Amino acid sequence: MADTVLYEVSDGLATIVLNRPEAMNALDIATKVVLREAVESAAADDAVRAVLLTAAGERAFCVGQDLKEHIGLLAADRETGSGHTMTTVREHYNPIVRALTGMAKPVVAGVNGVAAGAGLGFALAADFRVVADTAAFNTSFAGVALTADSGVSWTLPRVVGPGRAADLLLFPRSITAREAYDLGIANRLVPAADLRAEAEKVARALAGGPTVAYAAIKEAVAHGLTHSLAETLEKEDELQTRAGASEDHTIAVRAFVNKEKPKYLGR
Repeated sequence: MADTVLYEVSDGLATIVLNRPEAMNALDIATKVVLREAVESAAADDAVRAVLLTAAGERAFCVGQDLKEHIGLLAADRETGSGHTMTTVREHYNPIVRALTGMAKPVVAGVNGVAAGAGLGFALAADFRVVADTAAFNTSFAGVALTADSGVSWTLPRVVGPGRAADLLLFPRSITAREAYDLGIANRLVPAADLRAEAEKVARALAGGPTVAYAAIKEAVAHGLTHSLAETLEKEDELQTRAGASEDHTIAVRAFVNKEKPKYLGR
């Protein structure tokens, strides 16, 4: 991976770190490419049982599109008539969000600072968000005359409700960490100095858990959001059959009966 995105796998946990703190971890093309590669690698690697997505520095998790690069690309588009700049949604943002939401393992976002635009989108695509008490969130899109991308039009209404999502999208503003917690955007608030350690603690706990069950939970929740109760009950039956056939289920039941702590294998 390039220096703008750090990637490491240790004891079942893949840690992905956005590493442009001098630019508030803004997303230039090079960073988007390697972030996409990192997330897709984590999703495909059977040795990875959980993912931690976080960022370097104290000011920002990710402020979204690198607008300094973006304005130059727009000027080039006007000269050539290519319109290539806006293909970044299809080429970068969409694959990243699909991999985060669709991978068969839990994803934790450690939000250390401002998460805006696509940065908010990536945080919302995670299954669990550990947030520094100094962090902030902003949809940002309408502020630069754009619509939502990076999955925000799907994830945000499901987290805060459609009415509040419309408010936050039409009238972008900074949301404090405390308000984000009250809205359900943040799952856990921690002191800024403890953010990395706490986020890693959560992610490592998930990496040591029943991976097949976690994957089924992710799939069940996503399915239930867009299907009827009858269809969801059928999906639950399918997924419970899969989870019940896992080695981890047998391990868990045996440990419960013997009053022991289970040691999951992730299969």
